[in-house]
Amino acid sequence: MGGPVDGRAQDTGVRIRGTLILSALLVVACSSGPPTRAPAATAFASSTPAMSAAASPSLAAVPSASSETTVYVGGDRPVAVIVPPGYDPGRPAPLLVLLHGYGSSGRDHDLYFHVGELAAQRGYLYVHPDGTSDDGGNRFWNATDACCDFGHKGVDDAGYLAGVITEIQTSFAVDPKRIDVIGHSNGGFMSYALSCTHADTIAAMVSLAGATFVKSTDCAPTSPVAVLEIHGTADDTILYEGGTVDLGSGRPSMAPYPGAQASVATWAKYDGCATSSVVDEHVDVDAHVSVNGSPAESTVTRWAGCRPGGAAELWTMQGGGHSPDISDAFPSAVLDFFEAHPKP
Repeated sequence: MGGPVDGRAQDTGVRIRGTLILSALLVVACSSGPPTRAPAATAFASSTPAMSAAASPSLAAVPSASSETTVYVGGDRPVAVIVPPGYDPGRPAPLLVLLHGYGSSGRDHDLYFHVGELAAQRGYLYVHPDGTSDDGGNRFWNATDACCDFGHKGVDDAGYLAGVITEIQTSFAVDPKRIDVIGHSNGGFMSYALSCTHADTIAAMVSLAGATFVKSTDCAPTSPVAVLEIHGTADDTILYEGGTVDLGSGRPSMAPYPGAQASVATWAKYDGCATSSVVDEHVDVDAHVSVNGSPAESTVTRWAGCRPGGAAELWTMQGGGHSPDISDAFPSAVLDFFEAHPKP
């Protein structure tokens, strides 16, 4: 699994590898000027091959706690379901879906986030699917109009992911009140998009360096979804204050995306929340960033008065960049958020 390495002896190497891959995932820079990262992005885009349709076996019956059957879901974009130790089909388990960034893969982001081991310990079923590849060979999610279907392929990724969840529910006992999604960058955008179209399914979502639709009317959630945005103030790829992905070379820009505060405020309105305030809490997200000597560099802004099942939080990483060096505290912090916000 892609959780923390036992003893964390190899953790620094894993994190450095993840940071190298992710620091140049976008083939464009998100600013009003021309992109400056295209060569590096092309060089560091993940080379993990996508699985073929032929690799997907037939779905097994609901596995027992002792079953060693590997169940794949997703049709011609198969992904293995990672089953926690002691899984009992008589006790519905929560489900966690991890969505990678542009140019990366589910496996690489599993290594980067290292939430898998803790998710297993807490009894989560877990999947980290892959997006499709664009003309440049970079995996992407067709999330919002701002990111990241640069080739305008029109892939229905929300439909694909909803289908993955449905297939898992068919093969396993899933707690319908605890289906959660976490994504980074393009995966963060996709987490918002999936929550827009399938709010009746998603209990809670976490976005690291992502954004929702800039037009609130482009999203119509049918029920509250608990939303957490984690964003660095020094992010120069997906800007904290919002911006536009500029493809450069005279190509038309993508639609604008809102800033971190605007993204969460928009979802606070969807969730019927009242007011926001910075609370007396701090979270350690980036292992290499500290504020006034404290490793807990992220300030927490929380909205109050939300409808049942709704929540809106913003963790602002002071001085944090686009691909933070994920801290030891991060997996527990995000899973605690999920566990605190099931469907009513």
